[in-house]
Amino acid sequence: MIRVLIADDQPLVRRGLALILAPDPAFEVVGEAEDGARAVALAHELRPDVVVMDIRMPVLDGVRATEELARTLPESRVLALSTFDMDEYVVAALRAGAYGFLPKDISP
Repeated sequence: MIRVLIADDQPLVRRGLALILAPDPAFEVVGEAEDGARAVALAHELRPDVVVMDIRMPVLDGVRATEELARTLPESRVLALSTFDMDEYVVAALRAGAYGFLPKDISP
């Protein structure tokens, strides 16, 4: 089972992603975070296999949170998530240590 932490400042996005993953027994959503600082704290506590990380969040943005997790919890893989699919955001997320990038406007 793949343990997933969802980090996004929009509750509807967090809930929607959790609902998409819920029917698949291969995934377990172990937590949700509303900002990057909370995502880092929860990741250290819950040790998810994957962190779905929004790039633009309050307190600590997703790029900086990804850098922190890549440095301190490299076994948790970060998948960057954003409404911004411009090259600069994709490159920043990948350079920070994200293993992939998922635009929010992609079909389920």
